[in-house]
Amino acid sequence: MAAEVGAAAALTGLLFVAVSINLERILSFPKLPARAAETLSLLLLVVVIVSLALAPQPPRALAAEIIACAGLVSVVTILVQLRHGPDSPTDPTWWFASRIATAQVPALLFLTGGITLAARHGGGLYWVLPATLTAFLGAVYNAWVLLVEIIRQNPGLSLVPHRRSRLMPQVPGCSAEL
Repeated sequence: MAAEVGAAAALTGLLFVAVSINLERILSFPKLPARAAETLSLLLLVVVIVSLALAPQPPRALAAEIIACAGLVSVVTILVQLRHGPDSPTDPTWWFASRIATAQVPALLFLTGGITLAARHGGGLYWVLPATLTAFLGAVYNAWVLLVEIIRQNPGLSLVPHRRSRLMPQVPGCSAEL
């Protein structure tokens, strides 16, 4: 489980940097910031639940923590997704369904693990592995949408010059533009 914590923490950091680099483009779409938050919440859910599983504690306490964390992420994410709706009314329905699935499947698998751990029947912590893997797959899928698909779907965005940050001074003879 320690490897999953490390992998999720590394992916969370990389996604945070990648979103920060592409922030202007992401913010130009009203629904993509919520998708970025969903992706970060998936990876943070893995970090939190697997970290809790590493701590010595009674199984029922761990089950309650898993249920609380996964339940909270599931409810908040679905409320945000339903509030924002599909990215565009002309998008195929399966795009929005896949967006919901990328967040809900891992959370529901974690919930299943928590419930079966509390019941002491049905797999318990064995559900953490598929939950973690689906969270990683969902995060990679969303990262692809956030970093590549927004440019591919709207090629004009890649040609828009970025404003120079106040934090990055102009160096004579150097250009920060890519």
